[in-house]
Amino acid sequence: MTKFLRRYWIWLVLAALVLGGGSTYFYCGWHMPAASGKAAKSAVRYRCPMHPNYTSDKPGDCPICGMKLVPIEEEKPARRTPAAGNVAKAGPAVAGQAAITLSPEKQQLIGLRTQVVTREPMTKVIRTVGQVTADETRISRVYSKVGGWVEKLYVNFTGTTVRKGQPLLSIYSPELVSTQEEYLLALRAHARLNQSPFQEVAGGGDSLLAATRRRLQLWDVPESGIRRVEQAGKPIKSLTLYSPATGYVMDKPVLEGQKVDASTQLMVVADLSEVWVQAEFYEEDMPLVRVGDTARLTANAYPARTWRGAIDYIYPSVDPQTRTLRARLRFANAGLILKPGMYANVMIEKPLGTQITVPEEAVLDSGTRQIVFLDRGNGHFEPREVKVGQRAEGRREILSGVEPGDRVVSSGNFLVDSESRLKSALPGMAAPPAHQHGTAGAKPPAKETPPAGGGMPGMPGM
Repeated sequence: MTKFLRRYWIWLVLAALVLGGGSTYFYCGWHMPAASGKAAKSAVRYRCPMHPNYTSDKPGDCPICGMKLVPIEEEKPARRTPAAGNVAKAGPAVAGQAAITLSPEKQQLIGLRTQVVTREPMTKVIRTVGQVTADETRISRVYSKVGGWVEKLYVNFTGTTVRKGQPLLSIYSPELVSTQEEYLLALRAHARLNQSPFQEVAGGGDSLLAATRRRLQLWDVPESGIRRVEQAGKPIKSLTLYSPATGYVMDKPVLEGQKVDASTQLMVVADLSEVWVQAEFYEEDMPLVRVGDTARLTANAYPARTWRGAIDYIYPSVDPQTRTLRARLRFANAGLILKPGMYANVMIEKPLGTQITVPEEAVLDSGTRQIVFLDRGNGHFEPREVKVGQRAEGRREILSGVEPGDRVVSSGNFLVDSESRLKSALPGMAAPPAHQHGTAGAKPPAKETPPAGGGMPGMPGM
């Protein structure tokens, strides 16, 4: 019996050496795979970076695009222990996205950073540009109510600074001269008729004088001019027009000797002690812009100066081309520094209260939905769909989806998103059989069964 056992073990060792130098072990007639390095190496799979559905059991080039095949790394599920301060709860699955696990080396390579979701006061700063214009309520247009000829210009060019009551020009009007002569006649008649013992006669003289005087007043002849006519006893040849306000002469379309009538605009005088700024706001800022909101203004010409004003009026329509809302702001203009036509920078601060916020770059906005990636700890990242609100100074308001204390990816999330989408898409991609290297036409090995009598395969029974 001892001799038989010795022969059995000798045949066992010889069979192991002949059938592959240690590639397999045979024990009691059963075929068992060995845990050798060569066998482990043959289990590695490769895929094309450009065509993830193409896989192979051998390294080489992709027959579709020619790119070098890369090994498929099997991800080991990490033990999910929440990171410090991470209290995120499991949320609903996001269609087309999958949770992923990244090693610390990969995180460093893609520059991944995370930040904690916070609840903090938000203040939105609305910035826009505007153009300075004259206050239309402070613009005066000078007309003559009688026709005639411009006899003399006291202001000869546009842009002249004038004071209220300063002479602007004089007009010779035959109609005005005739009315002054009528007034002098009425004045003499009133002096004679006033001595009459009949009250009706005296009253008629008063009515005629008052009517003629009233006509001169309606033609803007000042009281001083009427007194001059009375004192001189003869008509004044020309009518002098005076500035109605203190400001700048913005327009002077007439020249000396020019014939004018009651419809001719002679000058335009603008008071620039207060100015308007016409500014435009984007549609997304419409709910925040209100009449009475305070604003700050700066100009490139005076970077060290700041003006404070308020929204005076909001126009009722949106520009169909720029999709912006126009608003009018009013600013005091001490020193007349702000000039009509200047461009200015307008800034309005709107407190939004205390809100849940994340860094603006943490939100991936596809147009139809917004995604953030939650850090679940130990390199595990989970996509989460959120509903967002206002933007404010690099932060984004979160209406639902995450809570304060959650940790989200704030940098490198585009690469995390790509990896998440790829992982979600891979299970649905079936690899064509013709693209498998080293497997085309191969037949499965025949199942080896122990021979009768308990002998080794391919060896005579003992």
